[in-house]
Amino acid sequence: MSLLHHEPRHEAFDFTSHFREDLYTCLTRRGDTLFELCDVMLCEDGPVTSPVDLTLLAEHRRGHGALYDALNQGRINVDRLRKALAMLPQPKPGDGRLVLAVDVSAWLRPDAPTSPDRLFCHVYGRSGRSSDQFIPGWPYSFVAALETGRTSWCQLLDAVRLGPDDDVAEVTAAQVRRVVTDLIDQGQWEVGDPDIPVVFDAGYDAPRMAFLLEGLPVEVLGRMRSDRVMRRPTPTLKEYALAYPQGGRPPKHGKEFRFAKPDTWGEADVETVQVTDRYGTACAMAWDRIHPRLTTRSAWLGQAGELPVIEGTLIRPLAPHRGSKSGPADRRSQARGPDTQHPPGLRRHPRSPQDHGRTPRRGWPGGQPQARRQDHADHRTRGSPVPPPAPHHRRGPGRGEGTGSDRT
Repeated sequence: MSLLHHEPRHEAFDFTSHFREDLYTCLTRRGDTLFELCDVMLCEDGPVTSPVDLTLLAEHRRGHGALYDALNQGRINVDRLRKALAMLPQPKPGDGRLVLAVDVSAWLRPDAPTSPDRLFCHVYGRSGRSSDQFIPGWPYSFVAALETGRTSWCQLLDAVRLGPDDDVAEVTAAQVRRVVTDLIDQGQWEVGDPDIPVVFDAGYDAPRMAFLLEGLPVEVLGRMRSDRVMRRPTPTLKEYALAYPQGGRPPKHGKEFRFAKPDTWGEADVETVQVTDRYGTACAMAWDRIHPRLTTRSAWLGQAGELPVIEGTLIRPLAPHRGSKSGPADRRSQARGPDTQHPPGLRRHPRSPQDHGRTPRRGWPGGQPQARRQDHADHRTRGSPVPPPAPHHRRGPGRGEGTGSDRT
């Protein structure tokens, strides 16, 4: 098959053809069968529920024995495959820079007791948080390149299975560092380009992820819980002398910034308003140089020396209403997906080419310092109303404490 040089699809076909060649070179054992298996999975009309069903398709020219032999004895060069994925054209938002997202998705395996290293994976219920479940399975950490627009498609760059003894933050930081390094080696980012935003969900500790990703040209963008307590910048000696004329030891941290108490926020450093077609009049407030007060416990228990002060920019987005696909989107999906477009001035300024290699300025502009919303859940059991209290019976002579229904 060939295309004319003036054909608009020629470039896309060229990249696809070269990627198929790179993918084939990554299959170091049983390569022909594994490569044909990839084609069969792409040609399947619906979801693949069983590998043996793929042998019934016309694109599969081998028997089911060869398929299982390739799955059991085949080998894939994972490092070479990562580099091949980083070489592909990456989706970019309107400003033209890369945006990466990290999340964990579970492959549920409740009926596979012999599968090794299974963990209890949290699964959200359909009727509220009271119906959440923990199902055995394999959790996988994914890194994907996001694009703008209302789409669920994204370009996966890496996937790592989490084990029982793994630290999720350390494994994720090593995974992101490897992906960013591959993107830089393949020419996807050069010195002088804006830093790469890396979007994390509320399950990750954004300050710690910024500490673990130190030295990379990235900006950490993560959501934070509404009950967090942060600290303001350390006051200067002059400010401390004016506030405490009696003297004393200068503090290491500033005043508290409680998300659940608006009276501790003070005036925002930056506040912008923008009219959108999906959310109405959206507003965003930002406070710069906000940091958590770390203690020598939990993840920082083995930290040698003095604990660091990790400062960042805290951003609180506000929207007048939410919605679905046909209307305004949910605020949570806005903060974690490619639709997160903060107004100008809320992100940190990217570093100049001369600053490459220095300590990056960290920020977690996904925070929402708002009061925790109370979930009004009905805890009564369906179909079993609460019975009325039993009438009081006076105890007669020779009778026990219970009523007539309690006696045998």
